[in-house]
Amino acid sequence: MGHEVEKTALARQHSIVVTIDNTQEWEDRLEKLKQADVAIDFSQPDQVVANIHRCFDMHIPIVVGTTAWQDHFEEIKTRCLAEKQSLFTAPNFSIGMNIMFLLNKQLAKFAEKYGYQLSMAETHHIHKLDKPSGTAVKLANDILAIDHDYDRWSIDAPANHTLFIKVTREGEVNGIHSVMAESLADKITLTHEAFNRQGFAMGAIAAAEFLVGKTGVFGMEDLF
Repeated sequence: MGHEVEKTALARQHSIVVTIDNTQEWEDRLEKLKQADVAIDFSQPDQVVANIHRCFDMHIPIVVGTTAWQDHFEEIKTRCLAEKQSLFTAPNFSIGMNIMFLLNKQLAKFAEKYGYQLSMAETHHIHKLDKPSGTAVKLANDILAIDHDYDRWSIDAPANHTLFIKVTREGEVNGIHSVMAESLADKITLTHEAFNRQGFAMGAIAAAEFLVGKTGVFGMEDLF
Protein backbone atom coordinates (compact mmCIF):
# COMPACT_ATOMS: atom_id res chain seq x y z
CA MET A 1 0.00 0.00 0.00
CA GLY A 2 2.86 2.36 0.80
CA HIS A 3 4.30 1.89 -2.69
CA GLU A 4 0.93 2.72 -4.26
CA VAL A 5 0.65 5.87 -2.15
CA GLU A 6 4.16 6.90 -3.18
CA LYS A 7 3.44 6.37 -6.90
CA THR A 8 0.21 8.35 -6.70
CA ALA A 9 1.84 11.19 -4.75
CA LEU A 10 4.65 11.51 -7.30
CA ALA A 11 2.16 11.42 -10.17
CA ARG A 12 0.39 14.39 -8.58
CA GLN A 13 3.69 16.33 -8.40
CA HIS A 14 4.26 15.85 -4.66
CA SER A 15 7.67 15.04 -3.14
CA ILE A 16 8.31 12.12 -0.80
CA VAL A 17 10.47 13.44 2.04
CA VAL A 18 10.99 10.08 3.72
CA THR A 19 9.58 6.55 4.03
CA ILE A 20 9.58 4.65 7.33
CA ASP A 21 9.07 0.89 7.53
CA ASN A 22 10.22 -0.12 11.01
CA THR A 23 11.05 1.11 14.51
CA GLN A 24 14.74 1.68 13.78
CA GLU A 25 13.91 3.88 10.81
CA TRP A 26 11.80 6.09 13.09
CA GLU A 27 15.02 6.82 14.98
CA ASP A 28 17.29 7.11 11.96
CA ARG A 29 14.99 9.23 9.78
CA LEU A 30 13.28 11.47 12.32
CA GLU A 31 14.96 14.67 11.13
CA LYS A 32 13.84 14.04 7.56
CA LEU A 33 10.26 13.47 8.72
CA LYS A 34 10.23 16.90 10.37
CA GLN A 35 10.46 18.42 6.88
CA ALA A 36 7.14 16.87 5.82
CA ASP A 37 3.90 18.81 5.38
CA VAL A 38 1.85 15.69 6.11
CA ALA A 39 2.41 12.00 6.94
CA ILE A 40 0.39 9.08 5.58
CA ASP A 41 0.20 5.92 7.67
CA PHE A 42 -0.62 2.49 6.25
CA SER A 43 1.14 0.36 8.86
CA GLN A 44 -0.05 -2.25 11.36
CA PRO A 45 -2.71 -2.13 14.11
CA ASP A 46 -0.09 -2.61 16.85
CA GLN A 47 2.05 0.27 15.53
CA VAL A 48 -0.35 2.92 14.32
CA VAL A 49 -1.22 4.55 17.68
CA ALA A 50 2.45 5.12 18.47
CA ASN A 51 2.97 6.49 14.95
CA ILE A 52 0.13 8.99 15.43
CA HIS A 53 1.58 10.16 18.75
CA ARG A 54 5.03 10.57 17.17
CA CYS A 55 3.56 12.79 14.45
CA PHE A 56 1.60 14.79 17.02
CA ASP A 57 4.86 15.29 18.99
CA MET A 58 6.27 16.98 15.87
CA HIS A 59 2.98 18.73 14.95
CA ILE A 60 2.86 16.93 11.63
CA PRO A 61 -0.66 16.35 10.20
CA ILE A 62 -1.30 12.65 9.68
CA VAL A 63 -3.61 10.66 7.41
CA VAL A 64 -4.32 7.19 8.82
CA GLY A 65 -5.43 4.34 6.58
CA THR A 66 -4.57 1.61 9.08
CA THR A 67 -7.58 -0.06 10.73
CA ALA A 68 -8.30 -2.06 13.92
CA TRP A 69 -7.15 0.68 16.35
CA GLN A 70 -10.54 2.23 17.12
CA ASP A 71 -10.31 1.29 20.81
CA HIS A 72 -7.80 4.14 21.03
CA PHE A 73 -9.75 6.62 18.90
CA GLU A 74 -11.20 8.72 21.73
CA GLU A 75 -7.77 9.03 23.35
CA ILE A 76 -6.24 10.17 20.05
CA LYS A 77 -9.15 12.50 19.28
CA THR A 78 -8.89 14.14 22.71
CA ARG A 79 -5.18 14.89 22.24
CA CYS A 80 -5.70 16.04 18.67
CA LEU A 81 -8.37 18.59 19.61
CA ALA A 82 -6.67 19.76 22.82
CA GLU A 83 -3.38 20.46 21.04
CA LYS A 84 -4.90 21.69 17.74
CA GLN A 85 -3.31 18.82 15.84
CA SER A 86 -4.47 17.43 12.49
CA LEU A 87 -5.81 13.90 11.89
CA PHE A 88 -7.64 12.38 8.94
CA THR A 89 -8.82 8.82 9.43
CA ALA A 90 -11.14 6.50 7.54
CA PRO A 91 -11.82 2.76 7.44
CA ASN A 92 -11.57 2.88 3.66
CA PHE A 93 -10.18 5.59 1.36
CA SER A 94 -11.72 4.28 -1.87
CA ILE A 95 -14.15 6.78 -3.40
CA GLY A 96 -16.27 3.87 -4.65
CA MET A 97 -16.44 2.29 -1.20
CA ASN A 98 -17.56 5.55 0.31
CA ILE A 99 -20.40 5.67 -2.23
CA MET A 100 -21.34 2.19 -1.00
CA PHE A 101 -21.38 3.46 2.59
CA LEU A 102 -24.10 5.93 1.53
CA LEU A 103 -26.08 3.25 -0.33
CA ASN A 104 -25.76 0.88 2.63
CA LYS A 105 -27.48 3.37 4.93
CA GLN A 106 -30.39 3.67 2.51
CA LEU A 107 -30.67 -0.11 2.22
CA ALA A 108 -30.71 -0.48 6.02
CA LYS A 109 -33.52 2.07 6.28
CA PHE A 110 -35.76 0.32 3.77
CA ALA A 111 -34.82 -3.16 5.03
CA GLU A 112 -36.27 -2.30 8.43
CA LYS A 113 -39.37 -0.68 6.93
CA TYR A 114 -40.22 -3.58 4.61
CA GLY A 115 -38.98 -6.56 6.63
CA TYR A 116 -35.84 -7.58 4.74
CA GLN A 117 -33.25 -9.68 6.59
CA LEU A 118 -29.71 -8.33 6.31
CA SER A 119 -26.38 -10.13 6.22
CA MET A 120 -22.86 -9.29 5.08
CA ALA A 121 -19.78 -10.89 3.56
CA GLU A 122 -16.22 -9.68 3.14
CA THR A 123 -13.18 -11.24 1.47
CA HIS A 124 -9.56 -10.09 1.68
CA HIS A 125 -6.06 -11.38 1.00
CA ILE A 126 -4.47 -13.82 3.43
CA HIS A 127 -2.10 -11.17 4.81
CA LYS A 128 -4.86 -8.99 6.30
CA LEU A 129 -4.68 -9.16 10.08
CA ASP A 130 -8.04 -7.82 11.27
CA LYS A 131 -11.26 -9.85 11.02
CA PRO A 132 -13.66 -8.46 9.99
CA SER A 133 -12.10 -5.58 8.07
CA GLY A 134 -12.47 -2.02 9.29
CA THR A 135 -14.63 -1.39 6.23
CA ALA A 136 -16.97 -4.24 7.17
CA VAL A 137 -17.18 -2.95 10.74
CA LYS A 138 -18.27 0.47 9.47
CA LEU A 139 -20.89 -1.07 7.19
CA ALA A 140 -22.18 -3.17 10.08
CA ASN A 141 -22.22 -0.33 12.61
CA ASP A 142 -24.06 1.91 10.14
CA ILE A 143 -26.71 -0.80 9.76
CA LEU A 144 -27.05 -1.20 13.53
CA ALA A 145 -27.55 2.55 13.94
CA ILE A 146 -30.46 2.53 11.46
CA ASP A 147 -32.10 -0.92 11.46
CA HIS A 148 -33.34 -1.65 14.98
CA ASP A 149 -33.98 -5.32 14.18
CA TYR A 150 -30.29 -5.81 14.99
CA ASP A 151 -28.46 -5.00 18.21
CA ARG A 152 -25.05 -6.53 17.44
CA TRP A 153 -22.93 -8.02 14.67
CA SER A 154 -20.99 -11.29 14.72
CA ILE A 155 -18.62 -13.26 12.51
CA ASP A 156 -19.36 -16.51 14.39
CA ALA A 157 -22.84 -17.64 13.34
CA PRO A 158 -26.28 -16.26 12.46
CA ALA A 159 -28.49 -15.58 15.49
CA ASN A 160 -31.57 -13.60 16.45
CA HIS A 161 -31.11 -9.81 16.32
CA THR A 162 -27.51 -10.39 15.18
CA LEU A 163 -26.10 -9.14 11.90
CA PHE A 164 -23.96 -11.97 10.55
CA ILE A 165 -20.74 -11.15 8.68
CA LYS A 166 -19.13 -13.97 6.71
CA VAL A 167 -15.35 -13.41 6.64
CA THR A 168 -13.05 -15.03 4.06
CA ARG A 169 -9.27 -14.73 3.75
CA GLU A 170 -7.87 -16.09 0.49
CA GLY A 171 -5.19 -15.44 -2.10
CA GLU A 172 -4.30 -11.84 -2.90
CA VAL A 173 -7.83 -10.40 -2.99
CA ASN A 174 -7.74 -6.61 -2.56
CA GLY A 175 -11.15 -6.47 -0.94
CA ILE A 176 -14.75 -7.49 -1.67
CA HIS A 177 -17.60 -6.27 0.56
CA SER A 178 -21.24 -7.26 0.14
CA VAL A 179 -24.44 -6.39 1.98
CA MET A 180 -27.43 -8.64 1.30
CA ALA A 181 -31.10 -7.86 1.99
CA GLU A 182 -33.45 -10.83 1.57
CA SER A 183 -37.21 -11.24 1.84
CA LEU A 184 -39.62 -14.03 0.88
CA ALA A 185 -40.08 -12.26 -2.45
CA ASP A 186 -36.59 -11.25 -3.53
CA LYS A 187 -32.97 -10.45 -2.68
CA ILE A 188 -30.95 -7.26 -3.02
CA THR A 189 -27.13 -7.31 -3.00
CA LEU A 190 -24.77 -4.33 -2.76
CA THR A 191 -21.17 -5.26 -3.62
CA HIS A 192 -17.98 -3.27 -3.87
CA GLU A 193 -14.91 -5.01 -5.30
CA ALA A 194 -11.50 -3.35 -5.35
CA PHE A 195 -9.53 -4.39 -8.44
CA ASN A 196 -6.27 -2.97 -7.08
CA ARG A 197 -4.91 -0.54 -4.49
CA GLN A 198 -4.93 2.53 -6.73
CA GLY A 199 -8.32 3.74 -5.50
CA PHE A 200 -7.18 3.62 -1.87
CA ALA A 201 -3.97 5.48 -2.71
CA MET A 202 -5.79 8.23 -4.61
CA GLY A 203 -8.16 8.72 -1.67
CA ALA A 204 -5.27 8.92 0.78
CA ILE A 205 -3.45 11.54 -1.30
CA ALA A 206 -6.66 13.55 -1.69
CA ALA A 207 -7.06 13.40 2.09
CA ALA A 208 -3.47 14.58 2.60
CA GLU A 209 -4.00 17.51 0.24
CA PHE A 210 -7.19 18.38 2.12
CA LEU A 211 -5.58 18.12 5.58
CA VAL A 212 -2.66 20.51 5.11
CA GLY A 213 -3.35 23.80 6.88
CA LYS A 214 -6.28 22.46 8.91
CA THR A 215 -6.60 21.40 12.54
CA GLY A 216 -9.04 18.88 13.95
CA VAL A 217 -10.27 15.36 13.24
CA PHE A 218 -11.57 14.65 9.74
CA GLY A 219 -12.95 11.78 7.65
CA MET A 220 -14.14 11.02 4.14
CA GLU A 221 -17.44 12.83 4.75
CA ASP A 222 -15.44 16.05 5.18
CA LEU A 223 -13.46 15.38 2.00
CA PHE A 224 -16.65 14.71 0.04
